[in-house]
Amino acid sequence: MLAELIATPGVVEDALLRGPAGVMALHGGLEEGTAEIARDAAVAAAASRYGVTLPDDLAWHVPSIRFDPAQSPQLRRFLDHVQVVVSVHGFGRKGFDDVVLVGGRNRRLAADLARSLRAHTPLDVVADLERMPKPLRGTHPRNPVNLPAHGGAQLELSPGARRPAHAHGVVRAVAAVLRAEQRSLCARRA
Repeated sequence: MLAELIATPGVVEDALLRGPAGVMALHGGLEEGTAEIARDAAVAAAASRYGVTLPDDLAWHVPSIRFDPAQSPQLRRFLDHVQVVVSVHGFGRKGFDDVVLVGGRNRRLAADLARSLRAHTPLDVVADLERMPKPLRGTHPRNPVNLPAHGGAQLELSPGARRPAHAHGVVRAVAAVLRAEQRSLCARRA
């Protein structure tokens, strides 16, 4: 399924390998603002980045667990390169307006992101997996956010959290955590 998506005319898949911490946006173009937030956070933190961006006229949502690295050499290289990752997604559900859900299997990283988001934004940050809708928790073992050596955290941003008024704070929060992760990972190697 992923191979078909990235072979579709107008779909852009790109990866930039930098530091050992990375950020992903799997549904750019489809989940408005996510590709831009991931890109800006990667630039601010000198972190690695992977993304797939769909053209405006394509509404094909490939679930994260279908992003099989065996179907994408760029995704495989990215996941082999990074040791920890933040995956940026968008969602819309009634009752979740200016909300960020912080899922993923690396709960220490999720807690760090939640603290940083609270410090940089006025958004309602939910890091308790039990308070999140199950499909938005990002804990499935095949989800690419959980595949690097130290796993990762998944941000699900409501439409309000992706508005320009809040997106800048989200970028700052994610970049701060990515920079800290990179320092920690580099120190462990030394």
